[in-house]
Amino acid sequence: MSAETLIWSSDKACSPLDGTHTPSTRPGRYLGGRPPYGYRLGDAGPHPNPAKAGDGKRLHVLEIDPLAAPVVQRIYAEFLDGSGFYAIAQGLTRDGIPCPSAHDRARNSHRSGIAWSKSAVRVILLNPRYTGREVWNKQRKDEVLIDVEDVALGHETKMRWNDQGAWVHSAKPTHPAIISPETFERVQMLVAAGAKRPGVRKTRTTHRTYLFAGMIRCGLCGRVMQGNFNHDRPHYRCRYPGDYAAANHVEHPKALYLREDALAGPVDEWLAQAFAPARLTETLTAISESQRSDADDAALAAARETIQSCGQRLQRYRAALEAGTDAVLIQQWTAEVQAERVQAEAKIRELSGRQRMTTEEIDSLVSALGGIRAVLLNADPIDRMRVYRSLNLEMTYHPGRKSVTAEARPESRVHDCVRGGT
Repeated sequence: MSAETLIWSSDKACSPLDGTHTPSTRPGRYLGGRPPYGYRLGDAGPHPNPAKAGDGKRLHVLEIDPLAAPVVQRIYAEFLDGSGFYAIAQGLTRDGIPCPSAHDRARNSHRSGIAWSKSAVRVILLNPRYTGREVWNKQRKDEVLIDVEDVALGHETKMRWNDQGAWVHSAKPTHPAIISPETFERVQMLVAAGAKRPGVRKTRTTHRTYLFAGMIRCGLCGRVMQGNFNHDRPHYRCRYPGDYAAANHVEHPKALYLREDALAGPVDEWLAQAFAPARLTETLTAISESQRSDADDAALAAARETIQSCGQRLQRYRAALEAGTDAVLIQQWTAEVQAERVQAEAKIRELSGRQRMTTEEIDSLVSALGGIRAVLLNADPIDRMRVYRSLNLEMTYHPGRKSVTAEARPESRVHDCVRGGT
């Protein structure tokens, strides 16, 4: 079967950006989602669709953000002066400048916002919108066979980046420029030159298994520690400053290391004691009691009341809009309420996942976890890793105390996860 029969690009059938079509925008109108860092959304009047206008939807344009735009200019200037992504990020954090996710918390509540990252600096340096021109056709949808051996399963849609030569730029500026086109082109040449530097990568001869992959967090920054082989031994390391510029209020060494063999023995001994036959029922009962508290139930009820209140307020705002209240003011109120509702919905999802085990489920786990103890004593690394995951093992490394705190919260489905290993 040829490659042409495996992948079908949706823009082959009908491309909105080919030579016979132009983007359906009126001058200056911004059709994207969140604005790029350095800009903010400005009101451009009522939506041309009467139905959408009735719902309070407005047109938007990109406006200069007076707080963030100078930061963008600083990033470009420092890069042209020879600073790298990390050096720029570190300087911004050191000077107390909020990173993009901290600058716009309403749209980035899921991110920590603690410091600038190298990736954020790179994205800003590669965004052509800072020249004042809009860009389309950066991505395309490809229909790819789910299974080459079974065509009847159909296709799935995948988003893929187009080559920069296929991007479509607006003929005229559509919004205020923060960076001149000449400055942007100079930066792109420097970035491209760095990307073309030859590199040598050693071929890995063996597959490396980390028993506690994704289960250990750094007690200083809260990030998951990464697996790393050092002197032919598996370690877990945290290189916080290497990935994110060190925030002023986070004291973190350049790298932290924790040896796996120094941790595996004490963890296995602790689990063997906690899930010993004589203590198994007691341990599981204690875990079940801690999974949901009265405080959780109260927080869950409060979150549901918040969602109901948000719905009522949105209805009142719509009525006020129809009565002639300023649409810009209504839009601000609506955005605040929607952000509040999103936070309440996230809280409900978090609390709803904490369900107490029944007595029957605890009895079922007693026999299954007896098998887990045997696996820990005799299993190969892959099986041991599966056991740790089935126990929902979580650990935190405290380098100052040179200690690790651990907790295991097996769920009622754990016996399905480990049956093959017993």
